[in-house]
Amino acid sequence: MTIRDQIGALERLAAVDASLSELGTELAVGREALAGKREQLAGLTDKVAQHQRSLEEMERLRAEFMQDIRQMSHQIERSREKLGRCRSEREANAVQRELEELRKLYRDRETEVEKLVGLAEQARAEMDRVALEQSAVESELGASEGASTNRIAELEQAVEQAEAKRKEAITAVPVVLFRRYELIRKRRGTALAHTTDGKCSACNIVLPPMAFHQLRRGTELSQCPSCQRILYFKEPAPESAEPPADSPASPP
Repeated sequence: MTIRDQIGALERLAAVDASLSELGTELAVGREALAGKREQLAGLTDKVAQHQRSLEEMERLRAEFMQDIRQMSHQIERSREKLGRCRSEREANAVQRELEELRKLYRDRETEVEKLVGLAEQARAEMDRVALEQSAVESELGASEGASTNRIAELEQAVEQAEAKRKEAITAVPVVLFRRYELIRKRRGTALAHTTDGKCSACNIVLPPMAFHQLRRGTELSQCPSCQRILYFKEPAPESAEPPADSPASPP
């Protein structure tokens, strides 16, 4: 297998790998974006459910406190009636202390109910805000999920086809050369570079003159002394010929 054949095989493999890299990046970005939207929606849905549970718990506590208030109101009424029936100062003082304790408990329960009402209003406002955000994300996801899913499926199919092409391209590369290529590609991302003017096309380093002349002879492959990529000489693109200037008109 000549050096030109090896270079051609490496170029085909490198082109497939570049395509695979682009497809893989787009596929990863698409999957991440779709998963991020779904995760965001799930998080917002969970927040709405948490706020709903919190509101239900506060409503349960408020109902319990209101029941306590009603019971204490009845007890206060009975204590007042009891105070009116007292026959001694000692008995009246005891009932008065009982009334004061009941009134304190009553006020405490009213304060707790007021706090619960305020907290419930805050929780309800926050739940409404989150629900609006949830609805917006849900609409956005609904509008784009189908197209995103289809694009991801297309990219997955393209990756499969590119991987099949890569397997075919690998068979044309000598085993030892492919191992070197893979080792460099895994370290550098790309493994192949060329030179036309004495500079490495990958890292732009100026090659030693002797190394450049050896590459120009096309008798062997080398590696860039800086980035270690497999390096070969590539003929510069031919310059386009300038159109000839219009010749002056001949005298009559």
